[in-house]
Amino acid sequence: MGTGRMRTFIAFIAAALALSGVQAMAQVSHGSVPSAAHNVVMPQTRAFSVARGAGEVEITEVRVGVVILEQAATTTMDISLRNPTGSRLEAELIVPVPEGAAVRSFTFEGSAKEATASVLPKDDARETYSAIVAKIRDPALLEFVGYGLIRSSVFPIAPNGTQKVRLTYEHLLPADGGRVDYVLPRSESLQYKVPWHVSVHIKSKRSISTVYSPTHDLETKRENGNAVSVRITDDAATEPGPFRLSYLLGDDGVSASMIAYPDPSVGGGYFLLLAGLPAKVPTDDQAAIKREVTLVLDHSGSMHGEKLEQVREAALQILAGLEEGEAFNVIAYNQTVDLFSPAPVVKTEDNVTRAGAYLKGLTSQGGTNIYDALLEALRQKPVGGMLPIVLFLTDGLPTVGQTSEVAIREMAAKANTHERRVFTLGVGVDVNTPLLDKIAVESRAMSTVVLPEEDVELKVAQVFKRLYGPVLAAPELRIMDAEGKAAMGRTKEILPDKLPDLFDGDQLVLLGKYMGEEPLTFVLGGNYLGKPRTFKFTFGLENATTKNAFVPRLWASRHIAVLIDAIRDLGADSGPATTAQAATDPKLGELVDEIVRLSTEFGILTEYTAFLAREGTDLAQRDEVLQEAQRNFRTRAMATRSGLGSANQLFNNDSQRRQQRLNAQNVFLDQNMNRVTVTNVQQVNDRAFYQRNGQWVDSRLVQREDKIKPDRVVKFGTEEFDVLLKRLAAEGRQGTLSLGKDILLVVDGQVTQLTY
Repeated sequence: MGTGRMRTFIAFIAAALALSGVQAMAQVSHGSVPSAAHNVVMPQTRAFSVARGAGEVEITEVRVGVVILEQAATTTMDISLRNPTGSRLEAELIVPVPEGAAVRSFTFEGSAKEATASVLPKDDARETYSAIVAKIRDPALLEFVGYGLIRSSVFPIAPNGTQKVRLTYEHLLPADGGRVDYVLPRSESLQYKVPWHVSVHIKSKRSISTVYSPTHDLETKRENGNAVSVRITDDAATEPGPFRLSYLLGDDGVSASMIAYPDPSVGGGYFLLLAGLPAKVPTDDQAAIKREVTLVLDHSGSMHGEKLEQVREAALQILAGLEEGEAFNVIAYNQTVDLFSPAPVVKTEDNVTRAGAYLKGLTSQGGTNIYDALLEALRQKPVGGMLPIVLFLTDGLPTVGQTSEVAIREMAAKANTHERRVFTLGVGVDVNTPLLDKIAVESRAMSTVVLPEEDVELKVAQVFKRLYGPVLAAPELRIMDAEGKAAMGRTKEILPDKLPDLFDGDQLVLLGKYMGEEPLTFVLGGNYLGKPRTFKFTFGLENATTKNAFVPRLWASRHIAVLIDAIRDLGADSGPATTAQAATDPKLGELVDEIVRLSTEFGILTEYTAFLAREGTDLAQRDEVLQEAQRNFRTRAMATRSGLGSANQLFNNDSQRRQQRLNAQNVFLDQNMNRVTVTNVQQVNDRAFYQRNGQWVDSRLVQREDKIKPDRVVKFGTEEFDVLLKRLAAEGRQGTLSLGKDILLVVDGQVTQLTY
């Protein structure tokens, strides 16, 4: 960091602290802090009692505020502690932090002048971790070996009282090209339920293209092109694992970066390509891509009353929301099909008025002719130079004309010669969700179900709002070599295989496998703001690391979703005869076999494979496991085409197919739309573990015989354990130690049992 930049950073830190409201500034030292406390508090995992019979401090909440100025990050942690006992408790605070972090302030309520906080580099921190772990006889702290450590002085917590602790530290963030990464260490244990409320404010001299977290859902607020604020959503406050965040600095057009995970078993490894749009899209009307929106509205008999009125109001909102010069049409259908105009018309005040009168005249009656309505929407001649979009709405199954699911989806593929994006909206659950989903996905669009208790008008408006400001339409990706030729065989199984259009504020997350070790060149092309344009990115693989464990897991999750979609397709036009025939279809067996393999290896479970985690399921009995999985897929994915039990599958599959963040708790919706989590499988670092008879077993071992004889037993506290800890930490896999006191894992090809 240059002298001028350092002065700016120090001034910024001083200003931040002046505004923080900290009244009692603790001394900061760099020596060791003696410990006489009965409790050790690590907010990233839990509080530990050192003395037998002593009461335990409870961590009730952690609030974190992060300010990133250029690459300099200031992290302020407000930690709430509770003493549930009638006696005064002493506690010591230890906080794992990135290497090179420096304490800027440490204070707690009623702190004395001698309060101190020491900063230990990772080697000294490791000795401190080991010394404390030896006292408390719990290896969970060792999950953070490899990080630096901030250690505070001892402080009292009053009987039945609370203590607020504030710690502020700063460090310089690593950058990889135009990507800057921030990591906040936290335990990967599913048992850790303390809520963390994290907010991050980023400010940069260069524009900020996009902000991405592979670990937590974010709410994003862009203040301007150079400043963005994000916060973890309330639902994600108790998500386990470290909080990771990356942001891309803007370029002229699309910005991109690659994150790689090495895996010799696939011939190279896995990669995640993150791409973002400019922070401020040009507003030149001549440059922007305009939209042509065709509303296809069901007004069959089942749409009577408030439902039709909500659809009418939603349509009027959409017409009002179109920009001047954009185009639209309205197609209304029941058993017949009627058009507002033979072809889309440009938005004018007169055209919108006439369309409003047309919508007002719609009444609910008759059947549902999905085939002809969709065909009419796809065959109309588009307006040149616009992105053609269809919003297709229905509240029922096809009952008139061609009703075959296979016939309708085949027609949708063949008739869409103008490459319209067909966003489907099912109103209620009496719709064929696999059909609507297939039509949407094949056209670079999305499918949505409006549940009975939801507002139709609001849901339709939300879908349309997302389609604001097309920036990159019909994107295509090519992989090139150093000579600019197609690099055959360098990548495979990239997901999604058909890239979506990118609208204002969107980001693109691609996942795939790479072969070899040479740099990769990606060429992303398409209709950029109304003109053909390509963007070229070359990335080396020297920074590939097993610490990027989220990359292969996200790829596997998306790949499982693709396989599930293929099974759902097998159930089209299903009946007793076709379902029975599918049971012997070798294609079904192949798909299920691959899903079970990936689910087992990566610990990624769905409503169809959750039984893999069930205590008593013997994964070594491969045939029995596959038979149970096939039964689930036949009765649910194939045979259930409508109703609430079909809607939940749409939600699950769509979420998994587009997954950008980890789902460590394996959350899914069951057939009654209830939220389900799976805790007998734990995803740790880049491994998965299954709980079997009180022991955590590496996923690479669970398909062996029920009782596995380890090649070696390593006991906690021995020299051999210390060597193993160093080995795991070198690979970024020390998080395994958060699981408990009996772990069976594979290390260097050996079955190793860790006991304590």
